[in-house]
Amino acid sequence: MLRVGRIPYINCYPVYGGIDRGIVSLDGSLVTGFPTALNGLMARGELDVSVVSAVEYARDATRYLLLPELGITSDGPVRSVMLFSKRPPSALGGRKVIVSRSSMTSVALLELLFEHVWRCRPEFVLGDAELADVERFEDEPHDARLVIGDAALKLFDQANRGGAWALRYPHREDLGAVWKSWTGLPFVFAVWVAQRSTPVRDALSAHASLIASRDWGLEHIEQLALQAAIATGVPRETCAVYFSGLDYRLSYPHLAGLTEFFRRLVLAGRVPDGSLAFLPAA
Repeated sequence: MLRVGRIPYINCYPVYGGIDRGIVSLDGSLVTGFPTALNGLMARGELDVSVVSAVEYARDATRYLLLPELGITSDGPVRSVMLFSKRPPSALGGRKVIVSRSSMTSVALLELLFEHVWRCRPEFVLGDAELADVERFEDEPHDARLVIGDAALKLFDQANRGGAWALRYPHREDLGAVWKSWTGLPFVFAVWVAQRSTPVRDALSAHASLIASRDWGLEHIEQLALQAAIATGVPRETCAVYFSGLDYRLSYPHLAGLTEFFRRLVLAGRVPDGSLAFLPAA
């Protein structure tokens, strides 16, 4: 049976909504894990098709094939990849910045932004930053924290409404918005890939199911926003706005953004190859 990976964050709801409800069939089993966990499962060959961090694809591009027309992207603010800081980012040189251990792509993007946009070098420290960790964020001394996924959206919403989080982190940077301002391009946070060893017919079947499920999800955003609000405690209206700011395609502008990201990572020696290779049509 085909093993297909999924991330539990609400940003995947529009892609898996039809499959979860039995509206779209999937000839395989779903395996749920945070981004770094799925990256590891794919790297070990324990999944056949999965959503992965964009950096995971570039880290071992000879192993994977991209699924066309499927990604998690933003053309500006993303709202769920946020740097929460007690001081301006340009003043964080030598300061402690805790980065989420859940996402390779967000950490790589943050490193590029510090190097080229804010022009300073903090001390990066891996830490936990899921919803269950939010109440313990102040337990470890730090000057800034990179938060992704549902936890970032929840903190973003709370900070915008004022109160303790706004006072605690007066400086909040949306990494999607900063990338857009810097490059003029969309940013691709995650992609769907198949192992090159997966039979093409099986991979194409999974791809067709994911596309059909995504199309259903995009037609039922209000329903998914209610589900997301229940899961995260974030208001339904905020979840709906969040979904509307994401794009689940890989159009030419998205591919241009992805190529530029990979080009910079290759130049920095962070990944060996940024070449894009897609699952063939047949």
